[in-house]
Amino acid sequence: GIEKAHAELPVKCAIIETNGVAEPATALRGAIAQDYDLIRGLAMDTEMFVNLATEFPDQKFASPSEIFLDTLPENMIAYQIDVHESSFLVGLIVGSLTKTKTVGAVVGGDAPGLNQFYYGYKQGVLEVCPDCTVLVSYLGFEFSNPTLGLETALGLYDQGADIIYQVAGRSGEGVLEAAAQRNLFAIGVDSNQDDIQPGFVIVSMLKKVESTTFDPIKLVVDGTFQGGFQRRGLKEGFAGLSWDEGATTFETQGPADMTAKLPDIKALVEEYRAKIVNGEYKVCDAFFADTPECVELLAK
Repeated sequence: GIEKAHAELPVKCAIIETNGVAEPATALRGAIAQDYDLIRGLAMDTEMFVNLATEFPDQKFASPSEIFLDTLPENMIAYQIDVHESSFLVGLIVGSLTKTKTVGAVVGGDAPGLNQFYYGYKQGVLEVCPDCTVLVSYLGFEFSNPTLGLETALGLYDQGADIIYQVAGRSGEGVLEAAAQRNLFAIGVDSNQDDIQPGFVIVSMLKKVESTTFDPIKLVVDGTFQGGFQRRGLKEGFAGLSWDEGATTFETQGPADMTAKLPDIKALVEEYRAKIVNGEYKVCDAFFADTPECVELLAK
């Protein structure tokens, strides 16, 4: 994101690295004193960061990740990357490739921000395979336990799933390992994980965090910066698939009978992507579970 800003915008960006718990606050105050147009804080303590924004109302601040508060100061922007629509595209792929008509999801916890992945995925699977069964296992918010992810995935494979979507942080690495152990398949998440278990990871759903660096800088340059929560997703290019960035690992190393289907599946993905972006097709968003598309999905 910083490199893109340097290349495309008339800006100069400085990166300030810190060590230790106390240093970020000191570094932020130092940056404020240098009168930067925008200060972006990565992995900051929420209370400290928001209090500084309140203390210095003329300084613009940005957080690249979610801040779990009801409101933000007017001089602070924070991003939520919506993942339900690109997870739906993952579901289309999985529903088109499953042979057992049973698929799964291993999800870090039962909460709207994580069910955004799962609900979109389930809707995509059922869109192309109405008689498919979509299994889900929640990990109780354990995101750093690959062994738990492995054992949970093996349990879903034992129930007949042949493809599993992992939405579980580091615990999800165990899901990918389970796919390779069983000679079955998985879906990566957040970053391109296609090469972690080559030939067993079909595609990855991407959260393009680099865009949350570039976007607030561009808003400042354009003079359109407004504080508050910013939701970005498939339409704005903040979420997508590893295939969008040219990933071909599964295409070149996956089973021939599955890779032969990929051209038609990719065409289907683009067809639905266009429908979603232009508003013709609605995907269930777990943050708004009372919408018609969610009510219909959750009844299945």
